[in-house]
Amino acid sequence: MPSFDVVSELDMQEVTNAIDQSNRETTTRFDFRGTDTSFELKDDTIVVESASEGRMDAAIDVLQTKFLKRGLSIKALSGGDVKPASGGRVRAVFDLVSGIPQDAAKELNKSIKDQKLKVQIQIQGDQLRVQGKKRDDLQDVIAHLKGLDFRVPLQFTNFRD
Repeated sequence: MPSFDVVSELDMQEVTNAIDQSNRETTTRFDFRGTDTSFELKDDTIVVESASEGRMDAAIDVLQTKFLKRGLSIKALSGGDVKPASGGRVRAVFDLVSGIPQDAAKELNKSIKDQKLKVQIQIQGDQLRVQGKKRDDLQDVIAHLKGLDFRVPLQFTNFRD
């Protein structure tokens, strides 16, 4: 029976590369001179620090641009509220979203069932397995999910015939 998995994963090597490129750009750009802006990856969070809120907005923009250039979705970043830090600096902490939460999986399940296709959906931890008798039905499900503007980035893996 043909099947595929719907997952939400991050390539941590690409995340590391995006952070390194962001650090490199902020050290060389003229408008960041003297602001001591930094990006740091700690477990599943990215900490951005800068001297002022104006530079923080620009630093977040640099990070998002590097994420997009590396093929990562901005939807994988959550949080990012700018808060004061010690020494008159500001800090923003972004959480990296990986995996499909249970409530989001139920939402996707309902969205697929509303398409009235002959497929079965199973929620397996932080991913979904979609099975169907016809390969065309599975391709229709993938097209439908790609058309959604969902809150977490979705990838389709393990397509089996």
